[in-house]
Amino acid sequence: MKKKFVAIAAAATLVMAVLAGCGSTDTSNVNAATAASEAPGSEAAPEAASSEAVSSEAPSSEAAADLSGSISMAGSTSMEKFANALAESFMAKYPGVTVTAEFTGSGAGVEAVTAGSVDIGNSSRNLTDDEKAAGVAENIVAIDGIAVVTDPANTAAGLTKEQLSGIYTGEIKNWKDAGGEDQAIVVVGREAGSGTRGAFEELLDIEDKCAYANELDSTGAVMAKVAATPGAIGYVSLDVIDDTVKTLAVDDVEPTVENIKGGSYLLSRPFVMATKGEISEQTEAVQEMFSYLASDEGKALVESVGLITVD
Repeated sequence: MKKKFVAIAAAATLVMAVLAGCGSTDTSNVNAATAASEAPGSEAAPEAASSEAVSSEAPSSEAAADLSGSISMAGSTSMEKFANALAESFMAKYPGVTVTAEFTGSGAGVEAVTAGSVDIGNSSRNLTDDEKAAGVAENIVAIDGIAVVTDPANTAAGLTKEQLSGIYTGEIKNWKDAGGEDQAIVVVGREAGSGTRGAFEELLDIEDKCAYANELDSTGAVMAKVAATPGAIGYVSLDVIDDTVKTLAVDDVEPTVENIKGGSYLLSRPFVMATKGEISEQTEAVQEMFSYLASDEGKALVESVGLITVD
């Protein structure tokens, strides 16, 4: 299992999540009163930063009333639910801090934090060696499962890893060859550069081999397309699953929190809140956000949006 969240519920001690998509941009902002759409990025670190666990030892402000400033985040659309929840909860706890979040894709988020235009780049994949070499720290705050979904009427109960790979590479074109009825398969996925797509293809070892009928630029678009298209199959973050689609087991393992924690479910990836330099080099507000995520309250938030805390 190989690859690669801003809502509040986040991680613990070990914190774990591609390039901006070539499709259109899905953007929204979370503001506290009149929140600005951009906040200054943190200082650049001269050397590469390696993966870092969010530590409960991070500096904490004396009192909520004393903490002020702004935190800007940008990146993964798969992390939208988490990011929005985190922003709302953190601003409620620290009224003097404004948190903004944009959802432009994992790659775009990492590029933005590298350039210093945002404080945090959200990535639903691990950082590349080149990104780390540019001084970006990989702060893993949660683990997410990637669920394979079909339209609700699909009769297939599950797929093997080989069948799933065959469907996405175009070798299997009809559901009758994958445990379903005689129906053409409509292959739906994310745009090139998506963190979810990158993680999905890497975990299946099918990078650069996929044959998509539809390449969509957001998690919500994939959900809507699959739900409305007979014979469709897609992949989305586990935390967005609802009754508009049907989830499939992979190698007889259901995509559940328990199975992902236990390591038996194939498709899981980290949610990364990347910073330019280590957490200790960031503004007081940013440091406090990571401290918050490492707390019991933060871990509860992570779990409340369907994600898995990192122990």
